[in-house]
Order: sequence, then structure tokens, then C-alpha cells
Amino acid sequence: MKRELLLIILCALLAPLYAVAQQSDTTTVTPRKSRLQIGGYGEVVYTRNFFSDKYLRYTDAENFANDKGHGRFDIPHVVLWLGYDFGKGWSLGTEIEFEHGGTGSAVEIEAEEGGEYESEVEQGGEVVLEQFWINKAWLNGAINIKAGHIIVPVGATNMYHMPTEYFTNMRPEGENTLFPCTWHQMGVSLWGETGKWRYEALFLPGLDSDRFNRQNWVGGAAGSPYEFKIANTFAGAFRVDYTPIKQLRLSLSGYAGNSFKNTLSATDAARYRDVKGTVAIGAFDFAYTSNNFVVRGNFDYGHLTDSELITAFNMNMRKDSVSPKQTVASDVLTGGVELGYNFFGLSQKLTDKEQQLWLFSRYEYYDSMFRTEGTIQDTKWCGRHRWVVGLNYRPMQEIVVKVESGIGLLSKPYNHEPYISVGVAYAGLFNRYFKKNRK
Repeated sequence: MKRELLLIILCALLAPLYAVAQQSDTTTVTPRKSRLQIGGYGEVVYTRNFFSDKYLRYTDAENFANDKGHGRFDIPHVVLWLGYDFGKGWSLGTEIEFEHGGTGSAVEIEAEEGGEYESEVEQGGEVVLEQFWINKAWLNGAINIKAGHIIVPVGATNMYHMPTEYFTNMRPEGENTLFPCTWHQMGVSLWGETGKWRYEALFLPGLDSDRFNRQNWVGGAAGSPYEFKIANTFAGAFRVDYTPIKQLRLSLSGYAGNSFKNTLSATDAARYRDVKGTVAIGAFDFAYTSNNFVVRGNFDYGHLTDSELITAFNMNMRKDSVSPKQTVASDVLTGGVELGYNFFGLSQKLTDKEQQLWLFSRYEYYDSMFRTEGTIQDTKWCGRHRWVVGLNYRPMQEIVVKVESGIGLLSKPYNHEPYISVGVAYAGLFNRYFKKNRK
């Protein structure tokens, strides 16, 4: 009797499970979007440079005109992105970036200091928390407030910095040289999308004038070598995107803020009492896509007040300071345009498979010493034209193989800088959807 009773109870418990199993064999449940999103991007690049990498190649250019060149492997960026939708308009975003495949300090031969070996710490190492923010959305995303460690979308590259969003193996050189890239800082952002418009306004700590230099202008000034970000001065930034038609995007962005006293080495000396070091940047970029063609372009201009006094202050800092201790320009500029054509778009079969083969060309010009103030010398090798031609093959939307050849054209007496480069990159979400039950 006990055995029969036990069998009845067991059948009663298993019956619902059997019914679900039978239903799952015949019913497909609609996929449900996951609240947790996991994604990222990264690239591996090999470059053969047909010019000298000696530290005297600019100060004694004639002696290095016939240098055989050098090759380099690099992992510029590997990024892991984690996001979570809490519901009711609240969401979280985090992004951890591994730069150049390592952590800790990097050793470089310093061209400006007699070829000395110098250990440099960049933002406390080369594992960087690039994003960490909380976002609250209203009106279906028309109004958002984002606070935390956020991207500063000034210029085309900072807004579109994933390797599937540009043709070259490395990020476009002009913006990547002159400005922080990818530019990320603590701050608050008011942003939204409505109709044909996207807008964003940001409140941020100022840049650090200690970190300015001749080759990269303010490029290294958003980070901090300390365990905190100095916030003695503040800045604002904005970006507006307008899409009048589906194929065309027009964008305007900018930045303004003081930089001189945003340092642990601030001075009360009378000579520097009125120095502000105001950094102002204006940028325009666009993208047009139609009939397998893509055209993208940008123009950026930057101005720094009190550049002569900032140069004097930085060059007189202690030898063990983290400052580059170099001259800095009052004005910089960069502009570029790239054109690509997808030959696989001529085949409906390859288009259906989402495969693409792009032939592209890019031209850009940039000068980190475009205008100088007072006694500061214009360093001519800091300005150059750059031409690139190449191929991008995409076996799928998230993966791209890149091959390119390019040259940096410098004015005499400096040597031109030709190269070839091969790379593979990916970008995308790893868990777009999950299924409650499988078919």
C-alpha cells in the first residue's frame, strides 16, 4: 500500500514537468531582451614602418634618411563593457580598457631629453576604467541625466571610437594626437534623442596644464597620475547631432574650461596670478552613407590662452615632476576625410550573408604647433599630411580584417614616414537576447 501511494505522489509531481516538456517541443517562446548586457571591442595590429624610430630622427633628420625602418606588433585596445537595466528608466554602464596588452608603467626613450630611458605611468597603469555611470531616462530617452565616469564626445573619434566605426587600423591620427582619445572624465551629462536630433551637454573637471606638450597639445591632460582627479577648475562640453535624412549625419561639438591651476603644483607667484590657461575646442564632423558608399570627415580647431606663461611654468618644474616640461602651442588644428566603397554590395548573395569588402582612402592634416605665442618656437615636424589607402573585409558585422598602406608627409628637412599595417578587430554585444525556453 505504501509503495502504491508513493508511486501516485511521484506521478502527480512529475506530470506538470512532463506537460511542460511536451509543450516546449512544439511551442517557440519569443526571445526576451536581457537586462544584463555584456560586450566589448578590441584590435590586434602589425605595422612595418619604413622610417627610423631613433630618438634623434627629428633633430638630426639627414643622418636617418636611409634608415631601414622597424616593425611593431600592438594590441591598442581590448575593452570589456558591462551594462545593466534596473528598470523604471535607471541603467548602469561600465567599461574597462586594457591598453597595449599590459599593465603598469611603460619605458620610452625620451627624444626631448637626450635619449634617456624614462619610465612613464599613464593614469596609474594601462588598465583603465573608461566608463562607470548611472543613467536616468525620461520620455522614452528624450531626456537623460548621466553621472559618473563618462565619455566626452568632442570630435568624431571620441564619439565613434570603436574599431568597426573607422577604416584605419589605428584611430584617426589627428584627433588621436591632439586631444584625449578616447576622452573620458568624471562628470555629469544631460543628453537625449528626439526625432532627427541628438544633444548632449556636460559638466566636467578642467584639464591639467602640467600635462600639456608640443606633440600632443592637451592629449594627455584628461587623466591623472594620482589616485584621484584634481578638480580645482571646471569645464563644459557639448555635442549636437542632426540627421536631416537617414543617410546623412551632421555634428557640432565643443569644449571650454580653465586648466592652469588644476594641478598639485599650483603657484601664487605674482607672474602667474592672472593666468587661466583656458582651453577652447570646436569640432565639426559628418558621415554620409548611400549605395555602398561611405564618406566621413572632420575639422577641429583648438586654442589655449597664456600658452607662453604655461610653457615657462612647466619647463621650470622639478625634474622628478610628471610634467613633460615642454613648450605648448596656442593654436592647433586637424582635418580629415575618408571615402569607402563596399564591393560586396554588388552581390545580393554576399549582402544577405552580411559580408562586406571596403576599398577606402583617407587624407588628414594636423599640426600640434599650428600657432605659437611669444618666444615659443614653431616645431615644424609637429605638422604633417597623411594619406592612407586600404581594404576592410567584414565576414560579419562584428568582425573586420584591415589592410592598409600609408605615408606621413613632413616638410623639409624632415623625412617622410611610410608604413604598411595589418590588423583584425571586433566590436559588439555578446548576449543580445536570451530565451526562456528553447525549441
